[in-house]
Amino acid sequence: MKSILKACTAMTLALAFGGQAIAQVKEIGAGEGQVNIVAWAGYIERGETDKNFDWVTKFEQATGCKVNVKTANTSDEMVALMNEGGFDLVTASGDASLRLIAGKRVQPINVDLIKSWSTVDDRLKDARWHTVDGVHYGVPYMWGPNVLMYNTNAIKTAPTSWKVVFEEMTLDDGKSNKGRVQAYDGPIHIADAALYLMTHKPELGIKSPYELNEDQYKAALDLLRQQRTLVGRYWHDAFIQIDDFKNEGVVASGSWPFQVNLLKGENQPVASVFPDEGVTGWADTTMLHVDAANPNCAYMWMEHSLSSNLQSDLGVWFGANPSVPAACTDKRGMMTAETCTTNGFDNFDKVQFWTTPTTKCASQNDQCVPYYRWVSDYIGVIGGR
Repeated sequence: MKSILKACTAMTLALAFGGQAIAQVKEIGAGEGQVNIVAWAGYIERGETDKNFDWVTKFEQATGCKVNVKTANTSDEMVALMNEGGFDLVTASGDASLRLIAGKRVQPINVDLIKSWSTVDDRLKDARWHTVDGVHYGVPYMWGPNVLMYNTNAIKTAPTSWKVVFEEMTLDDGKSNKGRVQAYDGPIHIADAALYLMTHKPELGIKSPYELNEDQYKAALDLLRQQRTLVGRYWHDAFIQIDDFKNEGVVASGSWPFQVNLLKGENQPVASVFPDEGVTGWADTTMLHVDAANPNCAYMWMEHSLSSNLQSDLGVWFGANPSVPAACTDKRGMMTAETCTTNGFDNFDKVQFWTTPTTKCASQNDQCVPYYRWVSDYIGVIGGR
């Protein structure tokens, strides 16, 4: 975390870009033989976890581009890896993508070379987390909510509030939730506290969980310090969280649909809900490193990533929503219109998508707490300070 803090402190997040950025790639040539991708767990599958989910093998056979994947567990880790270099692509969430653009770690995308660009969901094409001054810095990949996952043996009635992870309470099994809940091991979790306060302390006047003035920010940190007394583990590895729900007595946590789906697939007693306060969420973008060594294979992968059957299978696997609406009804894939409804495809406007907090913010007259402070202060919270 210290190296991440140093990088964030050094980086200006004013997003003051000089001049009009232009895509470096003008045409796609022969593949270089490989493409190196930083990705979230479960995002790029070749059938090793489940033989039914493989969208890598046929791509490699068709293009001759071997797909090498480095799994990252947090957005900060993704930014650190892209700063180090050696990767071509990253599946960046909104709390990383603007930092990568501001830090000039990614290059503009020539959407004219992405034949399937026209099939992308119109709600995502010009999304603020990958588009600056009309320039696209990536190709939308997948989006979804941060849901409240809970153990149905300990919590028999579906919770309607995030209170179960923020305040001490007795659960349906007669035991306290203290020591039995988890929270996300990333500074962006401050936004989840702010989202909770939007409903429970409206006098704070929070308009966006990512745009907090000093008083609002202090209230969010105070809530997280309270939560610290309840948390048994801060999670960032999806598979460790799965193991904790199975073996370590964890009963409630913010989570991704990915973990929920895998646990349900093992007949574990879990369920998930959209609490009344709403949810934060992620809309991930495949972005190209400014010094990518394999740009041709990278562009081939970005085009492949938009195929509706890949989007369909990934949506089912991850419990998330495709960036290509046709994936909801593509008979070559596993997704159906009903699955898209279940995954919340129509709830786009109800999700507070991750984005990078900056001092410049409309809701607080450009007096918001910037992200580098979120990083340092969250280290203090989880460290007990």
